[in-house]
Amino acid sequence: MSEPIYNQIGVGYNNNRAADPYIAERVIAQLQPTTDGIYLDIGCGTANYTHYIAQKGFTFYGVDPSDIMLDIAKTKNIGGTFTKATAEQIPFEDNFFDGAIAMLTLHHWKNKQQGFNELYRVLKPNSNLVFLSFTGEQMNGYWLKEYFPEMIKQSGELIIPDEKEMFAMFTKAGFSDIQTEKYFVQPDIQDHFLYSYKFQPEKYLDAEVRKGSSGFTNFCSKQELKSGLKLLEDDITSGKIKEIIKSYENDNGDYLFYNAVK
Repeated sequence: MSEPIYNQIGVGYNNNRAADPYIAERVIAQLQPTTDGIYLDIGCGTANYTHYIAQKGFTFYGVDPSDIMLDIAKTKNIGGTFTKATAEQIPFEDNFFDGAIAMLTLHHWKNKQQGFNELYRVLKPNSNLVFLSFTGEQMNGYWLKEYFPEMIKQSGELIIPDEKEMFAMFTKAGFSDIQTEKYFVQPDIQDHFLYSYKFQPEKYLDAEVRKGSSGFTNFCSKQELKSGLKLLEDDITSGKIKEIIKSYENDNGDYLFYNAVK
């Protein structure tokens, strides 16, 4: 197995990442957990969302392929169980969990359909599965595309399924009652993933900020990064950035919740 990308960016990753309360509450509303249930956070990373939801009185297991991420997760003392594994090979028996969440992790899965199949296997009947993800169409609506077009292409269109493909994979795995909900980045967002600084373009000039996003660390060439940052800085200085941001306004949502039922 190749080294998980978050082993490469794990150091310092948690400095810019935290569970966003609005996102976490939408996940809880869709997951509908009970205090006597056991829930899975697949691709849990440093367990920010695991921790937030566990503090509400729910029992969570976290699974992630990165040792560095799991080491940080274990320091949070949330009483959960953390296991090193991938979505494609979840080391739990059939019908073990009462529900599961997957927070911005799908684009790292090597075999997405196998991951869906595994989640279906380990969930109990009538369990809810909640994803937070994005589509290539949504990413093409990010104003970041103006400055880092190849990064957006590589981290959007080429590695993440569109909505139709997502529905097909859910269905093939056995899930039903598939629903979606658009999420638009808000100015007060606390989880600083790729497009979280939608309203603060100057933040992308900070190398420490960029470390928290696999888009920049894994899909942006040195040449594009250099030229894109220079153009972005110039547009911020001149004020042109306001026109650029406005030109990318759309109704597609920035990210997408998926909710499916076993």
